[in-house]
Amino acid sequence: MAVAGPRTRALFKNATGVARAVMLQFKPGWSGPLLGVAANALTDQIVPLEDIWGRSGGDLCLDLLAARSLPEVLDRLSHAIALRTRETSEPASARLARRAVLLLEGGEVRVERVAERLGVTARHLRRAFTESVGIGPKDFARTVRLQRAVRRAASSKDGARIAADAGYYDQAHLIADFRELVGLTPGAFLKRAGARGGEAMAGGAPSR
Repeated sequence: MAVAGPRTRALFKNATGVARAVMLQFKPGWSGPLLGVAANALTDQIVPLEDIWGRSGGDLCLDLLAARSLPEVLDRLSHAIALRTRETSEPASARLARRAVLLLEGGEVRVERVAERLGVTARHLRRAFTESVGIGPKDFARTVRLQRAVRRAASSKDGARIAADAGYYDQAHLIADFRELVGLTPGAFLKRAGARGGEAMAGGAPSR
């Protein structure tokens, strides 16, 4: 059982050959209080839960392996999470980061503007956001924009329209972001995603 931290670049994963897998995905800004470590301590890493929770992490892994059905797995996992939430406290920085996430997901792209709306300095926001989300607010905004483009590409082949609807200045900027964050052009990514249904992508670009 492992924790996959937030990523600054996409990671392709081949899910074939897995007998049983349960993936618990946290919304940005929610993992820190539960895991007990700052999100940026796990950025671009995959860490065994036992290394974070100690013996209780190993015990949870054994409990999940011993479960005989998916409902039983979910019940044991929910119980473990409930125990952790009662034992930990949430810093104010996490709540601030989540409010910033909502603004960035809503279309605001300037960090200074987000900080102004939240009544804090841009420097304070960057520090709180990075600690609670794992990447900086500017990088997060790029991820949101790229994800928006991927969703639009599922129903449209017009690259210029996709770029404009997702918030890019032009199609060239969309392609540049894809190359940097995903390592592929938009066309190559969509072709790969369609041809390999068993493969998923996680991280700071399209799938989070």
